[in-house]
Amino acid sequence: MTTSSPVMNVSKQDYKNLHQLSLNGQLLSSVSQLLEWDQETYMPTDAESIRSEQLKLLAGLSHQERISSKFTEALEKLIDLKSGNIIATGLNEAQNSALKRWRRDYIIDTALPAQFVEEFAQLSSISQSAWRKARKEQSFEQFAPFLDKIISMSRKKAELIGYKDHPYDALLDLYEPETTTKEISTLFATLGTDISALLKKISSTEQVVDSFLFGDFDHKKQLELGMSLLNELGYARSRGRLDISVHPFSASMHPTDSRITTRIHATSLMSNISTVMHEAGHALYEMGLPVDQYGSPLGQPISYGMHESQSRWWETRIGKSKAFCEYYLPRLQKSFPDELDKISLDQFYKAINRAQASLIRVEADEVSYPLHIVLRFELERALIDGSLSVRDIPEAWNAKMNELLGVVPKNNSEGCLQDVHWSMGAFGYFPSYALGNIYASHIFPAFEQSYPDWKARLATGEFLFIKEWLNQNVHRYGRQYTTQELMEKITQQPFTANAYTDYLTNKYSEIYGL
Repeated sequence: MTTSSPVMNVSKQDYKNLHQLSLNGQLLSSVSQLLEWDQETYMPTDAESIRSEQLKLLAGLSHQERISSKFTEALEKLIDLKSGNIIATGLNEAQNSALKRWRRDYIIDTALPAQFVEEFAQLSSISQSAWRKARKEQSFEQFAPFLDKIISMSRKKAELIGYKDHPYDALLDLYEPETTTKEISTLFATLGTDISALLKKISSTEQVVDSFLFGDFDHKKQLELGMSLLNELGYARSRGRLDISVHPFSASMHPTDSRITTRIHATSLMSNISTVMHEAGHALYEMGLPVDQYGSPLGQPISYGMHESQSRWWETRIGKSKAFCEYYLPRLQKSFPDELDKISLDQFYKAINRAQASLIRVEADEVSYPLHIVLRFELERALIDGSLSVRDIPEAWNAKMNELLGVVPKNNSEGCLQDVHWSMGAFGYFPSYALGNIYASHIFPAFEQSYPDWKARLATGEFLFIKEWLNQNVHRYGRQYTTQELMEKITQQPFTANAYTDYLTNKYSEIYGL
């Protein structure tokens, strides 16, 4: 009979102590997220000022927990903070990976002064309120002073964190670890060229008819359809809820509390369905994280790009598939017989996959969607390095929309004011949206190999086997692996971005007869 060495026991106990200390910071962050969810859903408008103070306080407290002397001492017992070498012995592979992620986060957190963190949280809360008002009134001028401050503080954040080549690198790394501005620039240049060419080919052919998807669709029935669909996807209503917001989003406080919102368009039938599937994808990822690892990197998503891969997986790879249409069209026809009774499966499938340049990112089709992200990335990069000023955003936005998509907004609400992200201070976030599509396309063939009959099963209304595959192959690992490592683990192949453009080309060539 053998016994564990004293060193091994000490390391395991020290790891438990570190996890507990980390949990305190996570709990405070989850309270902030709950307040942010409330701010976008039910908060009275007059509460804007006090909410910004609350978020400022919580941001400071959470930051203090993550850089406290107790946390620092606990972390440096297990890993060398300078070199990143693991000191602990007897821990498993996943725990050693967690230590590396904790060290990475700690280095970033200690680079940011507490006062800066608090002020940034307060400013972003106030700016979101200003954005909502400016968007409603179509007035960029109202929002510009707040955005100026957000950009100024984002530049300062980049300087505090540090970067090698471009200040945007520091911000991008917060959302997509180990990814650089240069890499995204190269990737998006190719993506933009290839997809613009595909969109032009589609534009030169006879357009798909989708007019039957637009009309007078009852608000209550649409919401009921969304609720029902969530249940079928395996979204546990005991762990989440569906509400309405100006900008649909997902907010997760814990695997047992992951909430989503949608936006109902009375005249656009599929808007709510697509939104619900998209946001459910985010929530299912959070619900699939291991509860016992909450508070540690093993209980957190890998990256925002991988997060987005889950939402786009459900929204597009599943929700825009012919198999889904085969199952779901009869459901829609039952709810809206006057509008859809005479519509065939082929008509419906082609209609929901119609590709045409449009103004609004969240309503964009699969083909044109990445071009919206390329636009935002190029503007963000220029705003952070100072080559574009805030006052010139509307003109630059419209010019880039015309260049990439061939359409120009009539006003700023359908142009540069359409997204909430800049008001949140989330510079560096947008590239994750395009990366998510690429990641999903890279992983999907592995799913198809596991379930070659997935289309037949989906056509009969089976969804849970899809969720379970994602639980087993993506969600349960938390941040044990980097994004690239996980994708290679799933596919047994090096990562390739071509999977996405190949998927789009094949699918839309069939739909449009290219």
